[in-house]
Formats: sequence, C-alpha cells, structure tokens
Amino acid sequence: MATIIADNIISPLGNTTQANYQAVMAGKSALCHYNSPFPFTASLFNEEQKRSLRIDGYTLFESLAIQSIREALKQCQITINERTCLVISSTKLGGGQGVHEVQEIAHAVGITSTPIIVCNACISGVSALILANRLIEMQQYDYVIVCGIDVQSTFIISGFYSLKALSEKPCRPFDIDRTGLNLGEAAATVVLSKDKKADSWHIINAAIRNDAFHISSPSPQADGCQMAIETAMKDQDATNLALINAHGTATLYNDQMEARGLSRAGLADIPTNALKGYYGHTMGAAGILETIITMHGLDNHTIVGTKGYNEIGVSGNIAIIKENTPTHNQKTDFLKIISGFGGCNAAIYVSKKEPTPGPSHVRRGKSSHSIVITPQKAVLDNEIMVSNDLLPYKGEQRGSMLTLLYKTKINNYPKFYKMDGLARLGFVATELLLQKERETEGERNRQDRAVIFFNQSSSEHADKVFLASISDPENFFPSPSAFVYTLPNIVNGEIAIRNNYRGETAFFILPQKDDDIIQLITQATMSDEYHKSIISGWLEYRSENEYFAELRIIDYGNNKQEIEN
Repeated sequence: MATIIADNIISPLGNTTQANYQAVMAGKSALCHYNSPFPFTASLFNEEQKRSLRIDGYTLFESLAIQSIREALKQCQITINERTCLVISSTKLGGGQGVHEVQEIAHAVGITSTPIIVCNACISGVSALILANRLIEMQQYDYVIVCGIDVQSTFIISGFYSLKALSEKPCRPFDIDRTGLNLGEAAATVVLSKDKKADSWHIINAAIRNDAFHISSPSPQADGCQMAIETAMKDQDATNLALINAHGTATLYNDQMEARGLSRAGLADIPTNALKGYYGHTMGAAGILETIITMHGLDNHTIVGTKGYNEIGVSGNIAIIKENTPTHNQKTDFLKIISGFGGCNAAIYVSKKEPTPGPSHVRRGKSSHSIVITPQKAVLDNEIMVSNDLLPYKGEQRGSMLTLLYKTKINNYPKFYKMDGLARLGFVATELLLQKERETEGERNRQDRAVIFFNQSSSEHADKVFLASISDPENFFPSPSAFVYTLPNIVNGEIAIRNNYRGETAFFILPQKDDDIIQLITQATMSDEYHKSIISGWLEYRSENEYFAELRIIDYGNNKQEIEN
C-alpha cells in the first residue's frame, strides 16, 4: 500500500493545489464559453496563463507537466535515483511525438528509469495511480511520481462534438437537466512512497473491470462499475466512507450508469459528489486532480459541493451533495470511481488510517500460447501459419495480410471491417490465440481474464484518419467512428466485448519495446487475484504495411511467492 506524500494541481484556476482548492471552495469555475469551430464550453488556459507557464524550449504539454512535478517534489524533497519511477497518464497522447515529450519531461525532472505512459481513456489517471501503488507494493520502486496531463485541441474537441457529447452550457453532473460534458485541461501530480507515514493518505484497495458492453457507451446494468467498486471495497467498512467522488461527466448515460453501479453495490446512501462543474473533464488528469481535491477537502472536514447540480436526474436515488458540507469527524475514507471508453471502469479506496503491514505476494504465471504477426507472416506457437510465399497476391496488396487471416481463419465477426488497423491487428492476433487455446484445452469461460497491451506509437494511424475529416474548414465533417479509435485502449475493449472478459483492460505506451517492463506491468496486473489469466504483449500498427503483434496468453494458478518487507 503506497502513501501519498506530495501533490500539485496546475489548472486555469491556479498553479498550486492550495490555489485550486481555495477557488473550488469559493465556488469558482474555470468553465468559459467558446464559439470556434462551433459553440462549446470548456475549462482552458488563456493566452496569458500559457505564456506564464511555458518553459523556454518545451511544449505547453511538457511545460505543464514539468512545472507540476517540480512543485510536488518541493514538498517532499526525495532523492531521485533508479528506484524512482515516472508514470504519465494521458487520454490522448500523440504517437512518437508524445513519447518524445514524456522523455523530455523525465529528463527535465531528473528521472533516469524508463517512464511509463498510461493511455486508458478517461480512467487513465486512476489507472496510473493503481499501477504506481502496485509497483511500490512489489518493491520495484521506492517512489513513483504520477502526473496526469492533457491539453485540448481542435482534434479532441471535434471528436467529442462528433459524438454529440459536448454541452454548450456549463455541465450539470447528475442533474435532471444535464445536457453533456465540458472538456478541460490541467496537470495534476502526486508522489507516492513505500514508506508509511502517519496522517497521510494511503491507497488501500483498487480495481479495474471491463463491462464488455460497448466501446463508447456504458453498460446500462453498470456491471463493470459495480465489480470495480465491490473489489475496491473488499474488507472495508462502508460506514467509514466520508465520501464517494464520482466521475460525473454530466452525460445522460454515464451519470445514470454510475448511479446504478453505486446502488447495486449498496452505496446509494453514501454522500457523493462530482467536480466537473469546476474543471470540466480534464481527461488524463481527471482521476488524479479529483483525488487531490477530495483529499484536501476531507483534510478540512469538507465535502466539496457538486457545482451545477440542482435536482436528481438519475435513478437509484444516490446521495448527491449540492453545497459544501461538513464531514463526520470520525470518517476519514473515500472512494474514487471513474469510467471510460473501451468499457473500462476503475475504483480506488483511499484512507487516512495507516494500513497494517502485511506480506506481499507475487503470482507466477506460465505462458501457454504465443503469436507473432507481421505483414510478412503469422507465427503461432513458433509454427508458421501463413507467410508471403504462400499468399495469393504480390507487391502493393501485402497490406491485406490481416484481412486474409480474418477471412481464412476467423470470418464470423463482421464488425472486424469497421475496426481501425490497431484494433484489427489485436483482434486477429487474439482470435488466433484463442482458437489454439480451445483446440488444446476446450471451451472455457474466461470472464476473469485481463487484456493488457503496449506499443510506442499509440493510435498514430487512426489519428491520421480522423485528422483528415477535420483538416479542411470548407469540408469539416468530424467522424465519430474514426474518433473513437484514436483512443488506443479501444482495441482492449473490442476484445473484451467479443469474449465477455470482465477483467482489467489497459493500454501502455513505452519509449521502445522493453520486455522487462512489459513483464513487470503484466505481473503487477496479476496481483489482482480476480484474474486467472491474461493476454499481454506488444501491439504496434503504423500503416497497412508496417505493423507488429507479439502477444501471449499467460495462465496463473494459486501459487504465490511472498515478498519480504
């Protein structure tokens, strides 16, 4: 269990956590109305703020992260060495340029270990906190710096506009008159330590679950949300909860889904709030920023009110807090929940109570099947399935390898043709692995399987496709189907839906293929004992003629190896 020893928020409301907290307590909002390229409301840095925050020689993205991390580090003065890890969470990090920016951030703040990027849609920030907590529990690092950051652009705003998710007015989480979300930008940082400190916040339990329902719509039954909540609440007494901080995007279906998830988990009576009315949806920063504000509110025995909320507009009758409200002095715990595209849901249980030290365990897995796919060949369990020498086409048609594999080996899931290249690659590779598994082990219900992928380029190819739909102002037609696939974790969602997987799904971006880090994060994922199996590996797609998949199924028994504390 990791301890949070420092934090910082940089947003349009201020450049420190304290400035942000005071602004929120005063009821201030950074949401403003904009008219270009269409009417929308968002929380964006103004030009003066950008000038003051930008560091010479760095992009705005880099500058915000560096400034936020440095401010957090001032509070704890840790010695940064190879036992310190940097985790960046970002919902929309652009391919190779994004990796370069993260490397620049790492260098600027003195990180010598390989930075890890979590790109897991709207739950990226909470996913990053969960990963950091696991890495510390596994004793891989003494400190993990987690920075969530996203800056908005016409690309992102147009994408959400195409999905009809944006509101022209300030958002109203959980309200009967809610009309959609507002976007926001921010950088938010926490520093986590292996050392337990009294009167500090500790991450006690956490979980990520997929609802296996739809890549861009939440499950009406809130299955994944409920499962994540119940796992995070395991062995915890709900009467100790001072607050549940919800995602609360103010979209019709997300708020209803969260309300149903809380109700089904037996938490409808717990005070609940949402912070999007102050900041908008800050994407990769959201889970971290909202956790920080919640911590500081409870430090001051206060539940921050849900700005924009007036009258309940969801079923389940959950206890939305409208105004700033005092907490019960004896209640020191809170639950943070969040959900996102690709069917992912996450929950973390955070407490001021110092956790009781206990033994840590590492589960050992065994690789059962593996596959490699390139434009030239497909190799399953070290045996060539198909190679270019055997294909009935030549030259420029070689990009059809994935389609050929689908037609000849699968051919029973027409949605394949609607997928982008990255999703097609992951889908075909996974289907062939699962066919082999069924041949050798028979049909198995694997709801308890996790799906974890890595690459360097994120969703680079899908980005180019969507950009083409908005690049001409005279022919401005943002495509919702193209935009959804600009989130790399959608491939995980597609596979979860196809196979009814309810375990953890996540996507990570690394500076280069690093088998040691892939193995480390895979092992960290399997510390969640719900999972009995995982599909994990490298999934890179740059074009129809340049891609590489190397995936494997790893099965885990109940054998555990205790880690000495």
